[in-house]
Amino acid sequence: MKQQTLSDIEYSNRKRKTKREEFLESMDRIIPWDHWINLIREHYPSGKRGRPPRGIETMLRMYLMQNWFNLSDVGIEDAIYDSYAMRTFMHIDFFAEQVPDATTLLKFRHLLEEHKIGEQIFADVKNRLDKAGLIMHGGTIVDATIIAAPSSTKNKDGKRDGEMHQTKKGNQWYFGMKVHSGVDAGSGYVHTITGTAASVHDVNEAEHLLREDDEVMYGDSGYLNAAKHMGSIDEERLSSMEFRINVRPSSIKMPKEYDGIRWDEEIENRKSSTRCKVEHPFLIVKRQFGYCKAAYKGLAKNMNRFNVLFACANLLMCIRAGRTEAFCMG
Repeated sequence: MKQQTLSDIEYSNRKRKTKREEFLESMDRIIPWDHWINLIREHYPSGKRGRPPRGIETMLRMYLMQNWFNLSDVGIEDAIYDSYAMRTFMHIDFFAEQVPDATTLLKFRHLLEEHKIGEQIFADVKNRLDKAGLIMHGGTIVDATIIAAPSSTKNKDGKRDGEMHQTKKGNQWYFGMKVHSGVDAGSGYVHTITGTAASVHDVNEAEHLLREDDEVMYGDSGYLNAAKHMGSIDEERLSSMEFRINVRPSSIKMPKEYDGIRWDEEIENRKSSTRCKVEHPFLIVKRQFGYCKAAYKGLAKNMNRFNVLFACANLLMCIRAGRTEAFCMG
């Protein structure tokens, strides 16, 4: 058992825990640390040459906190020094070791990006949810969100990011990328994500977001006529699928003086009541985790981070639903 320091004794007499501390404790309980560490171990430096590397678990915990609180490499290093909750989550004891510096975290992140560890983490969470019986098959909700990227050309190359493009939404122009997600219609957990330039239309990615056993697809009006854009899906399966797509409000023609049941509006409301589940993971990633703007150049680096963020969003939704024990047993 770890011996308590004076700081631990002092903090144990607090009136209550902070929300940050409660969040970190709940994530610490649900994350399968041993498996995630093993995903990284085969690619991690052995330490036979040069300076001995920092522990994988220490670096992974620091990297996850950087994503959750949307901090830079230097910012997360400073925050760990300042925050008792973060030091506790990292299991850092200043008598024995110091916080890894920003350069060490940078190299660790590049290692994860090079070997696509983010995709493996997302797949692991999805498989565990499936084994625990928390994902209901049969229907998928599809949607996309725009992630802005710096549009300035005041850099060394004098150019914008070549993998990002601009698109118009409403009367506003955006420059950046799109993250497309497929969400299980029954549970609300994300099972598939893809990334494209912002100029790619939502309906073009719909076929990549569906599972083999899906019978129903939900989507907003951007996915009208989606069946015509699914070239990789055979016609027999397309004919058996049901597309519950919300129509544009302007297409519903109903006299204002009509006093009966407005069935067209009622049907659209029923579709929207299911389709709204796709917004919850976006809410967590863009508002709670604060990742509204691309932090890196290129789609690959940003998608590695999005894979980790959506995996953690699934875990957080699992915690809020009171399914932590079921997930851990699965």
